[in-house]
Amino acid sequence: MNNLNYGVIGNCKSAALVSENGSIDWFCVPNFDSPSVFSKILDEKSGGSLAFIVSEDYKCSQQYLRGTNILCTRFVSEEGSFEVLDFMPRYRTMQMDYFFPAEVYRYIRLIGGKPRFRVKYEPVMNYAKETAVHRKFEDCIKTSSCENVKDNMYLYSSIDFDTILNEEEMILEKEEFLMLSYSQKLVSIDIDRVYLEYQRTKVYWLNWNSRSRKFVQYNDVISRSLLILKLMSTQDSGAVIAALTTSMPETIGEVRNWDYRFCWIRDASMSIETLLKMGHQASAKRFMGFIKRILKSKSDSFQIMYAIDGNRILREEILEHLSGYENSQPVRIGNAAYNQRQNDSLGYLMDVIYNYYIHFPGTLDEIEEMWEVVKTIVKTVTVEWRNTDQSIWEFRNTEKHFVFSKVMCWVALDRAVSIATFLNMPEYEMEWKEQAELIKNDVLTNGWNEDIQSFTQAYDNCDVDSSLLLMEQYGFIEPDNEKFIKTVKKIKEELFHNGLMYRYKNKDDFGLPSSSFTICTFWLIRALYVTGEKDEALKIFNELLTYSNHLGLFSEDLDFDTKRQLGNFPQAYSHLALINTALLFSDERPFSKFVRA
Repeated sequence: MNNLNYGVIGNCKSAALVSENGSIDWFCVPNFDSPSVFSKILDEKSGGSLAFIVSEDYKCSQQYLRGTNILCTRFVSEEGSFEVLDFMPRYRTMQMDYFFPAEVYRYIRLIGGKPRFRVKYEPVMNYAKETAVHRKFEDCIKTSSCENVKDNMYLYSSIDFDTILNEEEMILEKEEFLMLSYSQKLVSIDIDRVYLEYQRTKVYWLNWNSRSRKFVQYNDVISRSLLILKLMSTQDSGAVIAALTTSMPETIGEVRNWDYRFCWIRDASMSIETLLKMGHQASAKRFMGFIKRILKSKSDSFQIMYAIDGNRILREEILEHLSGYENSQPVRIGNAAYNQRQNDSLGYLMDVIYNYYIHFPGTLDEIEEMWEVVKTIVKTVTVEWRNTDQSIWEFRNTEKHFVFSKVMCWVALDRAVSIATFLNMPEYEMEWKEQAELIKNDVLTNGWNEDIQSFTQAYDNCDVDSSLLLMEQYGFIEPDNEKFIKTVKKIKEELFHNGLMYRYKNKDDFGLPSSSFTICTFWLIRALYVTGEKDEALKIFNELLTYSNHLGLFSEDLDFDTKRQLGNFPQAYSHLALINTALLFSDERPFSKFVRA
């Protein structure tokens, strides 16, 4: 079974997916959302890759170097063994400056014997729309698009260039390397330089990981998820992307295929809140900077999502020439959901801004700028909460009074009240508290259904929805409230199937959902835990962890029957939920307050 057995490498600028057999099957350059140069994951025949071809005698295994985002793929046979250490460089150069170029290193180390392999270097530019031509120079191979000569990259290697380009078999006798760079290098790239970049990057990730809170239980899975979330945060802008891929299907052969290489306010806010909780304030501060930059003036409106550079226009396009992952079409780039109305998104954002004020308020001018953002959000929510929207689930042709959207509007105002209290602004505090009460009373009156004894997905239906499990987590309702307890039981009864959760089971724009949205099972675990079903919560959690891929990574969805990974990968949403759920069952390792990580 194909279980998305990929590892990911990245450096907060771009990222690549490496198969369990050591093939780079997805790489967008120079940025996360740039056109791909390797896209075999979306078209087996014509997508292109950078791979090591070995005989069937070789067995492959893969793991991350502990505490890092450096991936090791090991090839073992009777004739010899070697390993490939894949990474994208990232480290500090000065106090606040970082080195994180758009380049991939493949550091090849001999383990023993005389292993043989061929290098398959097959880039296809611009989402496999443009063929590539290679030119050899003294120090590199320059690869350019035949259709656009300005679109080029540079391959540096200690391996003979003809051996690479002709896919000739070679015997590994010493350390070798491949390095693919978006930019021409102005320093000599040799094995010593590769080793230096490897060690610098290794030290960076080890240092970053050491600053995370540590736990007695589940520390390894928490650590891996944190490293993935960090890898998906953008150094330049502070944006956090939802996933590294586009158009990985939620169900094989169906059309729920979307581009997730953008910054959703919802997903990013929850990711940043998790990083902040785990001791990484710098990432949260950069995200706050991103928010301030996308609000150019007080009159600007919020979108649910943005490009990683803050661009508001994310036009959706179908790439008909790509066959799709396991022939699941269409393959899309861009995302038409950018202009949807989703009233829940500002609740998450305000929750993070509240944490910003509590944990690391900046200078007076920064605090005042953020206060303007708070007021802008409140004005928006005060008007929009009464309107229908397209919900957390991004229904494309449906607008309703979704209950969870109203709940998160309440969250936005509730946190705004706390911020006003913190800043000693009593007039705002009183006004916003009244508005928050209006929303809460509206939800309690219209969102509860006596017939089914549960809160419902929307005011005008009797369906349940996994997002309602979050009502307690955001403080809207107490965990011992009888209505919440009944809602949890009803949702579990209706949506829990074969150990996994549906988002909802009513028809949407594309029919009936047929896969499990991974984060929803994590939500159920928390809801069971806080309502007293701790043993069952722990049992479901431990079982869910076994459904990750071979490296502990989760995508967006899981198949109910086979438990295979589906949807875009890796999914920030899934990993932040994994962390927050693991914390329910974990004891923190104590450290002396005099010790600095």
